[in-house]
Amino acid sequence: MQAGKRQTGKRIALAVTLAVFAASWIAPPWPMEQALHSSLTVVALVWLWWHDRRWSLPTWQFALICVFLCVHCVAARWLYSNLPYDQWIRAVSGWSPQQAFGWQRNHTDRLIHLLYGVCFTPAVAYHFRQRWPLTARQAFVLAVMAIMCTSLIYEWMEWAIALLLSPEAAESYNGQQGDMWDAHADMLLATLGALTAWPRGSARASAPARAFV
Repeated sequence: MQAGKRQTGKRIALAVTLAVFAASWIAPPWPMEQALHSSLTVVALVWLWWHDRRWSLPTWQFALICVFLCVHCVAARWLYSNLPYDQWIRAVSGWSPQQAFGWQRNHTDRLIHLLYGVCFTPAVAYHFRQRWPLTARQAFVLAVMAIMCTSLIYEWMEWAIALLLSPEAAESYNGQQGDMWDAHADMLLATLGALTAWPRGSARASAPARAFV
């Protein structure tokens, strides 16, 4: 019964993610750049499906990754830096985060990198405990290191792709918005997001992986 409920929850999460992905491709304003960003989303969806069949994740960790992918799909449609979140929030609440915090740039890309750490770290740590006899804290440290390394590799890939594009297309794709420390800030936020998954409590720290289910 429990296994059936878990699978139902995962199917719903995956179906919602696929629906958001499909909706993000309705009349895209920047199809080429969006395709570049969305290619990793396709890879992530295939990986998530394959990984869960081989190394089953708890439903909440599976859903957390789907939440990240949904937000990423919306952000990729707007190439991150063009997402009109300030206009949307003002239309609903009359409050402007850009004005309130004195922001001079669009921070959608910052949110995506933060959510990468928040949403993937629990699943990565859980997988390490499935594979090896680790405590929760040992697995957590390795998971944070994995998030840091993959964030670095992503920035290298982004830089390499930008080299192949025209200067205008590269700026549009990267969404750097004139910030010379953009890559550093993105990696830092992914790391800070990962740190939110710190295992709390001594019992949880020494418990086997099934305690996370």
